[in-house]
Amino acid sequence: MNPNGGYDAARGLRSFVAGMGGASHYSFGTIQPNSEARNASAYGLLKFTLHAGGYDWQFVPVAGQSYSDSGSGACH
Repeated sequence: MNPNGGYDAARGLRSFVAGMGGASHYSFGTIQPNSEARNASAYGLLKFTLHAGGYDWQFVPVAGQSYSDSGSGACH
C-alpha cells in the first residue's frame, strides 16, 4: 500500500499480520481494503524464505488442519 492506504503494486509495502499460535481464534471485524488472505480456523506458522531480490511465504498448518496460503514478492 502507499502512504494514503491505496493499492500500489510498484512501490507499496506488503504487511503480514500472523497470530496463529494463541489460545483461541477471534473473528475478523471489518475487512480492510487490499486485504489478501484471512484465516480464523487453523493453527500453524508463517514460513518466510528470503532471497537477494525477494521473498516467499507459506502458511504451514498444524497436523490435521488444511488451510493453505503461499506466494512470493519482489523487493524494490
